[in-house]
Amino acid sequence: MTKSLYVGNLPWSATEDEVRSLFANHGNVCSVKLVSDRETGRARGFGFVEMDDADAPVAVEALNGCNFGGRTLRVNEAQPRAPRQPRY
Repeated sequence: MTKSLYVGNLPWSATEDEVRSLFANHGNVCSVKLVSDRETGRARGFGFVEMDDADAPVAVEALNGCNFGGRTLRVNEAQPRAPRQPRY
């Protein structure tokens, strides 16, 4: 089984490979997805890392509040997406 972790306050210059490398120091990384703006394509400063269940809490403990690219990361277990109101 895997857990999805929310990673916030990422530098806009961060790449998926850099984030994967950072998290790989703390366990098996299954996937990394950095979120970008639909219109501009620019990074939005957050993303999601999917890790093995046993490794996820270790990564959260080690990386939440750590400095990455001059920014203080926020790392926690991702919450299910809240339902959105339909657009008209």
